[in-house]
Amino acid sequence: MNIQKYFIWDTKFYCSGKPIIFDFMSHFEHYSEENYLKMLYKLGSKDLKKVNNTALSKALELNPATVLEMVRKLKEKKLVAIGSDKAIQLTDKGKKKALLIIRKHRLWEVFLVEKLQFKWNEVHMLAEQLEHIESDDLVDRLEKFLGHPDFDPHGDPIPDKTGKIKINQTIPLVNSQPGENVKVISFAETNDAFLDYLGKLNIKPGIKIKVTDIHEYDQSLSVLIQKKAVQLSEKAARNILVENID
Repeated sequence: MNIQKYFIWDTKFYCSGKPIIFDFMSHFEHYSEENYLKMLYKLGSKDLKKVNNTALSKALELNPATVLEMVRKLKEKKLVAIGSDKAIQLTDKGKKKALLIIRKHRLWEVFLVEKLQFKWNEVHMLAEQLEHIESDDLVDRLEKFLGHPDFDPHGDPIPDKTGKIKINQTIPLVNSQPGENVKVISFAETNDAFLDYLGKLNIKPGIKIKVTDIHEYDQSLSVLIQKKAVQLSEKAARNILVENID
């Protein structure tokens, strides 16, 4: 068999007799569309007052004209709505689709960490690719295989198959007060460099932290992590999301 020809022209793969569609002609358009929806959900979750074309272009690091064209397509598909002030919002249909993409992403991250022993700072880009496989059956089987996890390796909740998600009730560590004891729940930032930094400090979901001091000069924090004194910058503490356990 000519392997190269197989992968170029035979674009259907099968799971229990059901096709996993992987159409190379339309894949990149879907890939791009799904990334737009995910980013709009992420920006909306940050309680930004207004997500317009400029903010979305900056977040995606794309040309504003390119973003404007995709937003127009998403509007035609009733996945987004554009307000009179040019603000872009996900419709209910768009939000559900975004959450189902996030569901796949987070399940793949669990699989990569728990079953393939990847480090938690190595899985984001791999999951970015895997999340675009279009097979509900595959995702349902993956979830069952993993034992129906509620959270990904970074502490973020995994949406269910209907698109419902349990939102973590957290505050940034930087908002804690000296003397408070908190538990790490998740992270506002999950890029590889930040996760590698956290791993070296043994800061992960479930870890308890005691805030001992907040320095007025630069708002950095002195904390105790498993009785070990650690200094955290204001930027790092802002991206560590916690709940108070006092």
